[in-house]
Amino acid sequence: MGSKYKKCTSLEIAFIVLFVLMTMVAVAVIAVSFVKNESTSDVDSKPTEVFTSYYQIGAGRADCTGPIADLPMMGYANPDQTTAGLHNRLYSRAFIVADPNNSKRVVFVSADIGMVSQKLRLEVLIRLKSKYGNLYRQDNVVLSGTHTHSGPAGYFQYTLCLITSKGYIKPSINALINGIIKSIDIAHKNMKAGRIFINKGEVEGSNINRSPYSYLQNPEGERARYKSNTDKELVLLKMVDLDGHGIGTLSWFAVHPVSMNNTNHLVSSDNMGYASYLFEQEKNTDSLPGQGPFVAAFASSNLGDVSSNILGPHCVNTGETCDNPDSTCPVGGSSMCMSVGPGMDMFESTAIIGRNIYNKAKELSRTATREIKGPINFAHQWVNMTDVTVQFNSTHTGRTCKPALGYSFAAGTTDGVGAFNFTQGTVDGDPFWDAIRDILLRTPSNETKDCHHPKPILFSTGEMTKPLPWHPDIVDVQILTLGTLAIAAVPGEFTTMSGRRLREAVKRELESTESLKDVDVVVSGLCNVYTHYITTYEEYQVQRYEAASTIYGPHSLSAYIQQFKSLAKAIAENSVDQLPKGPEPPNFSDKKLIPLLFDNPVDKKPNNTAFGDVVIDVQRSYRLGDVAEVTFVSANPRNSVTSMADGTFLTVEKYENATGNWIVTYNDASWETSLCHREGQEQQCHGNTITSKSHAILT
Repeated sequence: MGSKYKKCTSLEIAFIVLFVLMTMVAVAVIAVSFVKNESTSDVDSKPTEVFTSYYQIGAGRADCTGPIADLPMMGYANPDQTTAGLHNRLYSRAFIVADPNNSKRVVFVSADIGMVSQKLRLEVLIRLKSKYGNLYRQDNVVLSGTHTHSGPAGYFQYTLCLITSKGYIKPSINALINGIIKSIDIAHKNMKAGRIFINKGEVEGSNINRSPYSYLQNPEGERARYKSNTDKELVLLKMVDLDGHGIGTLSWFAVHPVSMNNTNHLVSSDNMGYASYLFEQEKNTDSLPGQGPFVAAFASSNLGDVSSNILGPHCVNTGETCDNPDSTCPVGGSSMCMSVGPGMDMFESTAIIGRNIYNKAKELSRTATREIKGPINFAHQWVNMTDVTVQFNSTHTGRTCKPALGYSFAAGTTDGVGAFNFTQGTVDGDPFWDAIRDILLRTPSNETKDCHHPKPILFSTGEMTKPLPWHPDIVDVQILTLGTLAIAAVPGEFTTMSGRRLREAVKRELESTESLKDVDVVVSGLCNVYTHYITTYEEYQVQRYEAASTIYGPHSLSAYIQQFKSLAKAIAENSVDQLPKGPEPPNFSDKKLIPLLFDNPVDKKPNNTAFGDVVIDVQRSYRLGDVAEVTFVSANPRNSVTSMADGTFLTVEKYENATGNWIVTYNDASWETSLCHREGQEQQCHGNTITSKSHAILT
C-alpha cells in the first residue's frame, strides 16, 4: 500500500532548503538593523547623514597667462627680472565636488602663479557672487598658487609687494581673475556623477631641504620619526565618472618651482606646470596644450624650506660647497652661494624635476584603489594674525606680533640670493642699515622688537601704513573635507616640519569624535592671501631666510595650529555654523592702488616693414634634434594680453600630402616652443642666445 504523502524530488528539496535559508537571513538582517537603530538612538538623537556612494564632480582649465613682456616677475623680487617672452602658458585649474544628497559643494583652484593675493581672492569672490549668487563663497572656495617664480606680478594690494611688483598692474590681475573664473565656469558646466580615489607615493630625486641647519634645530625625537628632512610623499586624487573615464587628477607635492632661476625672463609654469603639461597631453590625445577635457593639477604644499635645485648650494666662483649655517662662500660671501638643478641648464632641470613628479603621479593614478567616500564639509574664518593669544597649557601663553621682516629676508636664499652684504642666520642688527631704515622708513617700536626676538628687524611692516599697509593683518584659515580627506588651506609657505605639525594637529582634532576615522590631511600652500613663511619656533631661533620672513613672530605656527584645530573641531562636532566669521579684510579700491609701471608705448615697426614680416626665415630642411628659428617683426606682446587669452602667438604646422592641409602640431603653450621678445637686447631663449624683436624657438 503506497504512502499518502507525496515524495519530493531532490530538486524540490533543494528549493525548499534554499527558501528556508533566505528567510532566516532576511529575519536576521531585520533584527540586526532594528538593534543597531535602537542603539544609535540611545547614544545620539541627531539624524544620521545619508551619503550616496558618488559625488558630482567637475573639472575645468583656462588660460591665465597675462602680459608676457616688460612686466616684473613675481617670486624672486629681482628688479632686473622682467618678462620678455613665453616659455609656456600659465593655467588656472579648477575642481568642483558636490554632495548629491544636499547643497554642499567645494571648489579648489590651483593656478600657475606665484601665490594668491588677498586682492585677487576678493575680486574673484565678487565675480562669483555676481554670477552664482551664494553658491560659491569664501568658506567653500580655495584658491591656491603653484608658486612658480616666473609669472607676471602686479596683482597685490599691500605696499611691500606693490613695490616689488612696480605697483598695481590691471592687465595682470585681470588676466588672473578672468582665467580663474573661466576655469570655475567650465568645471561648473561639466559636473557629472563620479568617484574619487586617493593614492600616495614617494617622489625621489626631486627635492632637498635648502635650510638643513634650521631643520636640525627641531627636537631630535621629532626628527627621528621621519626618514628625510623634506616630505617626499605625493598625494593624488583620481577623479573618474561612473563609467571609469578620467575627469582629472589633483595632486599635492612639496617643492619650490625654482628650476627656472632668477636669470630667466620667459613666463613659465616651471616644474609643477610641466608635470601638468605631461599628464594632460597624455590623457587628452590629439589635443594641443590647454585643450581637452582631462585636467591635471599639481598644487603646492609645505614647501617653505624645500628646493628643486637638488645638487645643492655651491660657490659659483670656486665650485666648493657652501652648505653652512649662513650660506656664505670664502670668496664673495653669500652672493656667490647658489643652488643648481640636475640639468645642463634651467630648461633641462625643469624637465627632469617635472617629469619625475609626473611619472609618480601617473603610477599612483594607475594603481589608485582606495575610494574617498563620505559627506562634504568646510570651515573658514578670517583671523587678525597680529593679535592671537596662543594657549600652550593651563599656565603658559604666547602671542603673535605685528608683521616684521628680519635682516635675513634681504639675504634671499640659495635659490635666489639677495643683495648687498646681508647673510642668512643674522641675529644681530647693523648700525648702518638700522640708520638707513630709520631715516627712510620707520624705527621699530620696542614692543615689536621684543615680540619678534631674536629677529633683528629690518622692516617693521606692521607699523608702516603709508601709502597703504605694508602687510596684511587679516588672513584666511580654511579647511575642506571630502569624506576622510581634509585639505588645510594655509596662507603662506609652511616649512617641512611646520607642515607636519599642522597635519598631525588637524588629524587628531578631526578624529576626536566618532564621525571621522583614518583621516588623510594635506597641507595646501599659498592659499587665499600671502603671508610669507611659517617656521617652527625652533627654526625661528636661528633666523635663516624662512625665519626672518615669518612675519607674525616666533609663535606664528602655534597660532595657526590653534586656529586650524578650531576649524577641525567644528567640522568634527558638526558645529561649523557656530564659528564666528571674524573681521573681514579690506579690499582697497583700484583708485588707491597706484601703478608704478609706465604705460606701454604705441607699437611701432621699422621703416619699410609690416607687422608679421619675416626677417630671418626657417631653413628648407632640418635634422632630428635641430632647432628651427624664425625672426619676425612683432608688436609688443604686452599690448595683446586680453586678445591672446586662450590664443597663441605662434603655431608650428605640418603639411599633409594626402589631404593637402596644414595641421597645427604645436602652439606657444607647447614645451617644444618658446617665444622671445626683447627689443635691442640679448635674451636667452631655450638655451640659445638670440637678439631680435621677437623669436620663436621650435624644437
